[in-house]
Amino acid sequence: MPWLELQLTVSAEQQPRAEAALEDLGALSVTLMDADADTPDEAAIFEPGVGETPLWHSLTLLALFEADADRRGLLHVLHDTLPELAPDHLVLREVADQDWERAWMDRYQPMQFGRRLWIYPWNITPPDDIDASNIVVRLDPGLAFGTGTHPTTALCLEWLDGLDLDGKTIIDYGCGSGVLAIAALKLGAAHAIGIDNDPQALTATHDNATRNAVAARLQTFLPDQLPMDARADVFVANILAGPLTELAPRFAALCRPGAPFALSGILAEQAPELLERYAACGFRDLATTQREGWVRISGCGG
Repeated sequence: MPWLELQLTVSAEQQPRAEAALEDLGALSVTLMDADADTPDEAAIFEPGVGETPLWHSLTLLALFEADADRRGLLHVLHDTLPELAPDHLVLREVADQDWERAWMDRYQPMQFGRRLWIYPWNITPPDDIDASNIVVRLDPGLAFGTGTHPTTALCLEWLDGLDLDGKTIIDYGCGSGVLAIAALKLGAAHAIGIDNDPQALTATHDNATRNAVAARLQTFLPDQLPMDARADVFVANILAGPLTELAPRFAALCRPGAPFALSGILAEQAPELLERYAACGFRDLATTQREGWVRISGCGG
């Protein structure tokens, strides 16, 4: 069945109005991308949390609708919502199922992180002769963020591969597709807790955990539903600098003393402030690792 894709280019100031209008119009999904990227492959997907502001000055919004959506009605509402919008900043086109199902798969090939961890897209079967020491995670991110292709996710996966996780409980705060929690379980963790403010992400995490035969050892929660006694032997959060700053005291309470932790989703210029913030909250042995302008902060709980 074909779908209707609406592409809208707006400024950061216009984005909240545009996104709210698209959701009110019944968009099945809304993806935000950097409109200033030179090519579509360079337009990294960004899914802000509730109340957060995108990092980009200009954004491309891709909204997906049922094929029989009222096109005139969509355009009418958007022009009423954003009367300053230039006509060439709004494009409608029909897309086939496979365009959406394969969009990420066409560019996503098996990737290695660290010494032994591999992430395979669900449509590619690992070879029979793959080294027995390798750990394979099969992934279909669905509509949730996190495939391993983004530097922030890669930094966290490599960090996990370097840890001794045997018997540990890991908390993955902002779990998205579940890739970090699932990788930790397959690397030896005994139990994982995935937390996300998007119920769709929790569904994707459960689905991917089932594909990887680790669902029995993984629990997921919305932030306000996390049990009061939840504690992490290992903690990872791949979100954004704003929430990382705000949540530092909560993260400190979730980490057992000495628990290894890693934070990512941090731009290089944001790292110094976060280092100060986490040192003040009792985290120790703080270090940074940088890739393509993104930073991972690691250390241990106080």
